[in-house]
Amino acid sequence: MSAALLEVEKLSVALMTERGPLHAVAGLNLTLAPSRSLGIVGESGSGKTMLARAILRLLPRNATVGGSVRFDGRDLLGMPLDALRRLRGRELAVVFQDPMTSLNPVLTVGSQIAEALSEHMGLGAHAAALRAVELLAEVGIPEPGRRARQYPHQLSGGMRQRVAIAIALSCEPRLLIADEPTTALDVTVQAQILDLIGREQQRRQMALILITHDLGVVAGRTDEVAVMYAGRIVEHAPTCDLFKQMRSPYAEALLQAIPKLDAPPHTRLRAIGGAPPDPTRLPPGCAFSPRCRYAQERCRREAPPLLGEAGGHQFACWLPLAERAALEA
Repeated sequence: MSAALLEVEKLSVALMTERGPLHAVAGLNLTLAPSRSLGIVGESGSGKTMLARAILRLLPRNATVGGSVRFDGRDLLGMPLDALRRLRGRELAVVFQDPMTSLNPVLTVGSQIAEALSEHMGLGAHAAALRAVELLAEVGIPEPGRRARQYPHQLSGGMRQRVAIAIALSCEPRLLIADEPTTALDVTVQAQILDLIGREQQRRQMALILITHDLGVVAGRTDEVAVMYAGRIVEHAPTCDLFKQMRSPYAEALLQAIPKLDAPPHTRLRAIGGAPPDPTRLPPGCAFSPRCRYAQERCRREAPPLLGEAGGHQFACWLPLAERAALEA
């Protein structure tokens, strides 16, 4: 296997609040090779977005960060801000949830793409404007020349997200982080945006981190999946292996919560009982134990480590699903 492009080691992120430190990410380890795709899945509040922002160093001022993040051997957490700004956009790009918060409302979409090209690629104004129109066409926007002269509010939500993707891809990044890129879009547009990101990732041979709360989104679209809960990874495996045989009860619960197309009408959806833990007051033992139907006394007392097995399948559970099924047989 090729050397890792991204290496995250013992990363922790704590935010100071009136109730004490909020542990958004806790001792997380992660690697991603060039051209590979990783899905990060979990409920809201599991630490997915905070992990992405820690990699990009876009954290709130009250955040305390520990551990290390290395991109192509370079220390992102210790890098001077000027060097980091040159890296972001050029080699490390991001697509956020809502393009209306990431696009400038008073600039045309073409000028915003051209600005990125001029800043990071050194293109002149005319060349950057032409390339901006080409990029709009590449991401599937009709009449790209006319659309380039329009403002974000004149475009639909799907088109705005395509513009955000065009900006992110404009400088041929080596790693793209897509943080819930389809949250604000309707179902049909969601599939188009996800297919676009996957197609461009393969065509450009760039690495991809796709963050979502839906396991169904990463199925067939990523090489690996990491499932997060309460700031930690509870399961990490090649995508096919994860769906073939899940080990952690939390990953199983996420999958069961997805609506099934072949289910009879009015079938009640399965929800995960309870609520995620307060990150300022994490329970002892396994953080998922208060909501886990399989939890035993040891689960409530001791936190399970993230252990690996053949094939690169890692999980944090004292009695994983496969072993539990064997005992119950």
